Amino acid sequence: MTVQTATKFLFIPVSSAEGIGEYMRSMIIADEVKRLWPSAEIKFILSKQAPYAAQCPYPAVLLEDTPTKQVKAVNQIMSDYQPDIVLFDASGRKSQLAHAHKLGAKVIFLSQHKRKRSRGMKIGRALVTDCHWVVQPEFVIGPISWLDRLKLKLINKPAPLNIGPVFTQPDASTQSALLAQYQLTHNEFVLFNAGSGGHRINSELAADIFAKAAHDCYKASGILSVMVFGPNYPNVLPEFEGVIVIPQLNNQQFINLLAAAKAAVLSGGDTLLQAIALHKPTLAVSVSKDQPSRITACEFKGLVLIADAELTSIVSNVCRLVSHVEFARLSVNLSKRVGINGLEIALLEISRLLRK
Repeated sequence: MTVQTATKFLFIPVSSAEGIGEYMRSMIIADEVKRLWPSAEIKFILSKQAPYAAQCPYPAVLLEDTPTKQVKAVNQIMSDYQPDIVLFDASGRKSQLAHAHKLGAKVIFLSQHKRKRSRGMKIGRALVTDCHWVVQPEFVIGPISWLDRLKLKLINKPAPLNIGPVFTQPDASTQSALLAQYQLTHNEFVLFNAGSGGHRINSELAADIFAKAAHDCYKASGILSVMVFGPNYPNVLPEFEGVIVIPQLNNQQFINLLAAAKAAVLSGGDTLLQAIALHKPTLAVSVSKDQPSRITACEFKGLVLIADAELTSIVSNVCRLVSHVEFARLSVNLSKRVGINGLEIALLEISRLLRK
């Protein structure tokens, strides 16, 4: 795969004070683009409201609000930057995609649930989109309708491509360094993470509920807990007996720790699908409105256990998770699935677009 000198990539993920999945996915793809094609230029457009925005390792333009709501500003940035590829991760209005297309850029739209997928298939948007990636397995989101498939065929546009979860593959050296840093032993701890750290459930931070559950699970099982709070967590980090507290990790670090864990307790976002791809027995807890249907689909396939987002439910179900019977059942079911990493598909698609 080759990229012409100074090919320009522009990443425009949804960014806010709550979620972080779209930004993390864009970062994963950007890092791989830079690794494979060092001459490429990379720029981000982010909201100032996102706590992680100031930490972006690439040049970034910070807006007053999420980019989707800043139509003129985003279009002006695109005009000034003249990108070759623009990736809208669950973001962008039709006029923004159309402007990128008018500038001659290849336009990629990423959707993560049915509503966003449907929006991406509307004729006005589809006509100015070169690739539409769905970052969910088809068993979670379901197929598109025959009518949508026909409509896209009539305008000579491909159906959305289910690429699944996007993540950095685990590697032995990174994993060994992390285990040594936090004094952990492979397969002898449970990993807890409630997403970005900014989600609230009935005014309480989901991360605080998870952290308390991590402590209670250690007391009940004797298995060490590791709690990753996330970059949007706004409070001073608490301390609990039997819990290794980690403020935040990048995706490579998180994936390596997840791969080394005995089991995981995760929210129903991207990390849940990453855990399934890694065949890791997981307890899934919904922390936002778009997660219950995804979690239910995974449970229906026998790939996860589920719990309500309250302390006693999480603790009792973690005890089930690490019990011999449930752990073995999940492990067998997970082993039957092919662990697909959407990052590989994404990079092949980008290479194809650049050859056009």
